[in-house]
Amino acid sequence: MSLQGKHALVTGGGTGIGLAIARALADQGAVVTITGRRAEVLDQVAGDRMFGLAMDVRHEEEVVTGIARAVEARGPVQICVANAGIAVGRTLQKTDMDFWRDIMATNLDGAFLTIRESLRSMLETDWGRVISVASIAGLRGAPGAGAYSASKHGMIGLTRTYSEEFMGTPYTFNALCPGYVDTPIVERNTASISQRTGLGAEDALKLMVNQNRHKRLIEPEEVAAAALWLVGPGSQSINGQCIEIAGGQT
Repeated sequence: MSLQGKHALVTGGGTGIGLAIARALADQGAVVTITGRRAEVLDQVAGDRMFGLAMDVRHEEEVVTGIARAVEARGPVQICVANAGIAVGRTLQKTDMDFWRDIMATNLDGAFLTIRESLRSMLETDWGRVISVASIAGLRGAPGAGAYSASKHGMIGLTRTYSEEFMGTPYTFNALCPGYVDTPIVERNTASISQRTGLGAEDALKLMVNQNRHKRLIEPEEVAAAALWLVGPGSQSINGQCIEIAGGQT
C-alpha cells in the first residue's frame, strides 16, 4: 500500500493512539499533520513526513484556522482521523456541568469540527477517508463514566450519519472502537482509580485490563493497523461501521 501524495490530519496525534496512527500513515507515504494542545509535545515527535500543529479542538476558530493552514501548507486533507479526546470518569452525582461540557467539547464537538473543516478540502478531491476514534464505551456504556460514554456514543452517531449523507461518493466514514489501550490515559486512570478507591496500582490497573475480553491491554499499534485497513486498497465498501478492537465480543 502506498499513500504517497495523500495528506492526513490526525488530531491528538502527539501521543498514544493518535501518534501510532500518524506514524503508520507516514510509514506508508502520507504526509501527516498532527495536532494537539501542547506544541512542545508535537515538536518531540514531529519529523520526516509528520508536522505539528498546535490546535485545541474545543475552540471552533482554532480548528477552522488551523486546518486551513495545514491545507495551505500540505494540500487537501484526504485522510481525517478525529482522535483527540479525554477519558475521565465520574459517577452521575459527581458530574457537574463544567465537567460534562469539557468532555463534550473535546470529544464530541472536537470531532464534529475536525470532520467538518477537513471535508472542505476533501470534497475537492476524488477520494477521502474519515476515521473517528471512538470507544467500546460508545457502544455499551461504561459505569462511572457517563459523560465520556455519551460523548463516544455521539461520535459514533456522527460517523454513521455522515456515512449516509455521503453515500455513493468516494468518501467513507468509519469509527474505531477500542477497549483499554496501553497509553498514558490508562496510566492516569490507574492513579485516579487508586486515589478514589484506595486500591493499589496493580489492582486498579486490573479493573481496566479485565474489561478487555482477552484480559490484556491493547497496543496502540493494533488500533493503527485497523486504521490502515480503512484507508487501504479494497476499503471502499467499508462505510458507516464501528470496528471493535477489544479482544472479543462485547
